[in-house]
Amino acid sequence: MQRKASAVWKGGLKDGKGTVSSASGVLSNTPYSFTTRFENAPGTNPEELIAAAHAGCFSMALSGQLGAANLTPESISTSATLTMEKLEAGWTITAVHLDVVAKVPGASAEAFSTAAQNAKAGCPVSKVLNAKITMDAKLG
Repeated sequence: MQRKASAVWKGGLKDGKGTVSSASGVLSNTPYSFTTRFENAPGTNPEELIAAAHAGCFSMALSGQLGAANLTPESISTSATLTMEKLEAGWTITAVHLDVVAKVPGASAEAFSTAAQNAKAGCPVSKVLNAKITMDAKLG
């Protein structure tokens, strides 16, 4: 299985502009720039897309882990907060924190915690990130 996305950048680092697109068409020449990435201008950036991918991947992984324990979630709400810091080696994604609230009828706190920890470790996006991944997961 392969997934494809592309980016085009025109101009210098600070005054240039870029677009990102995905084969599915969900992203289609979606603009990004230095100011959307390193300042607070509205718009997307690669790190925001990684955070969205991590939240989505984790939620599905948790659903799978719960299913393996014969539990069916009513809902799983995950927010991923990605931290990028300027280190000696340059800008680095250093951490991702997952905030998770799930409604899982019949789940004990222990079963839910085990499923959440397994999902955090087993989610493909977690595996690809070279960053500290922390999590607060609770039944809601």
